[in-house]
Amino acid sequence: MSNFRTVVFAGIEDYRYKFFPTMSNARVIFKSRPGADNAPMVSNFQCEACSVPDPPGQGELTINSLFLSLDPALRCRMNDSTGVDYMKEWTVGEPVLGLGGVGVVTASCSASFAVGDMVQALMNWPWVERFNTRVDSALFPLYKLDDSLKYKPQLVLSLFGITGLTSYLGVKERGQLSADTKQTFVVSGAAGACGNLAGQIARLHGAARVVGICGSDEKCRYLESHLGFDSAVNYKSEHFADRLSRACPEGINCYFDNVGGDVSDCVIRLMSPNSRVILCGQIAVYNKDLPYPPPISEEIQSILAERNITRERFLVLAYEDQFTDALRQLQLWYSEGKLKVPEFVHEGLKSAPQAFVDMITSVRQTHVGKQIVSVSWRERFVESPDQ
Repeated sequence: MSNFRTVVFAGIEDYRYKFFPTMSNARVIFKSRPGADNAPMVSNFQCEACSVPDPPGQGELTINSLFLSLDPALRCRMNDSTGVDYMKEWTVGEPVLGLGGVGVVTASCSASFAVGDMVQALMNWPWVERFNTRVDSALFPLYKLDDSLKYKPQLVLSLFGITGLTSYLGVKERGQLSADTKQTFVVSGAAGACGNLAGQIARLHGAARVVGICGSDEKCRYLESHLGFDSAVNYKSEHFADRLSRACPEGINCYFDNVGGDVSDCVIRLMSPNSRVILCGQIAVYNKDLPYPPPISEEIQSILAERNITRERFLVLAYEDQFTDALRQLQLWYSEGKLKVPEFVHEGLKSAPQAFVDMITSVRQTHVGKQIVSVSWRERFVESPDQ
């Protein structure tokens, strides 16, 4: 029994998880800035070996990363300034700080967390295999995972995390949808983590027609056949504007905007009077030196004004008082089979830079749903019913 520690999760009678200690560690360093108007490159990152963390001091934990979240918003942290006050830019030469992550406590000097606890953070999870942190860190607040998530902890990076909360609260608070109004809901970036959930949630909130916009025919077919979208349109296809118009014969009442740029201009031209734009993300211009939200043309400004279209930035952190109720509703829908959560898992910490760059540059046209890096879930933890 000297070569592993057995970690028993409370309330689980038949399973144990073996944690195999190791003398190695690794991290991803932010090596260089791509420039505000350039696409990121893998060479902007560096994977390197690093020392194993020391035993934790009082009020500290040692955490093994299990999963890392890949998010388009991280592109802003590569610039000299992020342009927002809730997320800081990365420091060249320092480890990358992502958004969400999931890990397991492997050593504890805190009464609040025990060895074996699975934990998550919504912000600033480091791209490091093993690290120490203080339990009272204001920049890295930790939360224990509910026992029901311990066999699929990555759900807290999608449906039960900032992604799911953004989709749910964006639709709920800004969508103004109901079953008796027969409204058309359009979402761009529809094959992404937030977009696919927003479309499904809009349907549950009463949208009569749900239309997705994404970047490949394969993704369009997936949205229609697996996620219940009424139609999906490839923005790279010939005559995109005409195809979108045919998919929305009654106009557009609510637009969940994840991309901005020319795609969103096409959508807004089709929007009905008194409709709403939920301004969630602008990935089309993340590689350009523009303020956020980026400026729009005089034509689009005129359309917004003439048709009384509401276009306001949506920041989920402003609705923190609703997080508990929102998560409860998402958990209910998931347990009832009303929400599907597609994900694409990249294996190993060293895959993170390439996976992030591919996501931002839209190189991989087959990846649908939440992009996740599995750091050590399969490598370090083994179900062992006989222990």
